[in-house]
Amino acid sequence: MIPRFFLKDLACIKNKICGFVFSHYEKPKNYEFTLQLVKILTEIKNTKLNVDYSELNDRLYEFKIRRFVLNNKKNLPYINYDPFKTKTGRLTTRLNSFPILTMDKSYRKILKPKNGWFMEFDFNAAELRVLLGLLGKEQPQEDIHAWNAKNVYRELTTREEAKKRIFAWLYNPKSKDYLSNRAYDRDSVVQKYYNGNQVSTFFTRTIEADDHHALNYILQSTAADLFFKQMIKVWELLQDRKSRIAFCLHDSLIIDYCEEDNDILVKLKKVFSDTDLGNFMVNVSAGEHYGNMNKLSIK
Repeated sequence: MIPRFFLKDLACIKNKICGFVFSHYEKPKNYEFTLQLVKILTEIKNTKLNVDYSELNDRLYEFKIRRFVLNNKKNLPYINYDPFKTKTGRLTTRLNSFPILTMDKSYRKILKPKNGWFMEFDFNAAELRVLLGLLGKEQPQEDIHAWNAKNVYRELTTREEAKKRIFAWLYNPKSKDYLSNRAYDRDSVVQKYYNGNQVSTFFTRTIEADDHHALNYILQSTAADLFFKQMIKVWELLQDRKSRIAFCLHDSLIIDYCEEDNDILVKLKKVFSDTDLGNFMVNVSAGEHYGNMNKLSIK
């Protein structure tokens, strides 16, 4: 119903805009990386989710459940990520997207795979491992919080206490903790990647920052870009396969997995774990829906 002359004028204007950008702006250093990331997110955006709201029928007596179902049935069952909205590069979702990043864990069972299984690859303590990588230290091939309890805190604390202690220290510049700082020299990382006004990350992302947020931006941004690079590697490996990337959630990659691809399962894990900052420990889980993911041991 739109007149052809209008569509031709629109296409002409878009061509002129593209021509102006190409002739006046230098191609960014991370152009190929960003292009691949946008391709993956576009593929996810155009793939309909298998959403089964009937899984929540037994809880419809709860007001928050009824509100969740009613609100989300208004949205299309697609995830529309925005990779450009945050300073650090972490993903958000656009208006009317399925709320994968904010959805309560107890609702996850409404998401079901199309190939039979969801397979999840999840970095163990990604930002702590990024810090170790930036310091040039070897990555522990075990749960990092258990490793901290044993090696950093001299077995004086439990795993959970070690986890609380390291994060309470890590992002509070005023916090003093000799044992934490001896193992994770955050000050040297800040000095290397922060000039007093801007953070320039390992992956060449530049972010305006102050002293209080500098380390947070360094670690969060580097962890996000590192995760995206690994996601791109997995996506490339899955070309011409039935399995595909369903979505991602922070440091976790969820694959709509087909058992026909078992021949590359070990390789998928290896590719995902082998990062620019060392070999990160990866937790692997699988389930018949996203609310029931059980740990797998893949070697």
